[in-house]
Formats: sequence, C-alpha cells, structure tokens
Amino acid sequence: MPKKKFVLRVDEETMKLVEKWAADEFRSVNGQLEWMISKVLKEEGRWKKKKEE
Repeated sequence: MPKKKFVLRVDEETMKLVEKWAADEFRSVNGQLEWMISKVLKEEGRWKKKKEE
C-alpha cells in the first residue's frame, strides 16, 4: 500500500517519549508512530481487514 506523507506537530515532551519508546523497541520514530496508530485502530474496532479475492 502506498504511504501518504503529512506533517505532524507534537509538543517536545511527547516527542521525547515517542523517541525513547521507539528506541526501546528497536524501531524508527516513524515506524513507532505507524505501529501506535494501527494498534489503536485495531483496539477500537476501526481496522477493517481487506476481503480475500
């Protein structure tokens, strides 16, 4: 799936926490944010699986 670029503004403390978490998980910050977003989408029942063809 192609990825869409966008600008994200977060406060400095939040960014430090995300950077630390990413490092602890051996991920890039971008990878960590993608993982966090997909995790919450799944937990909230908003993640729809694609139908198999």
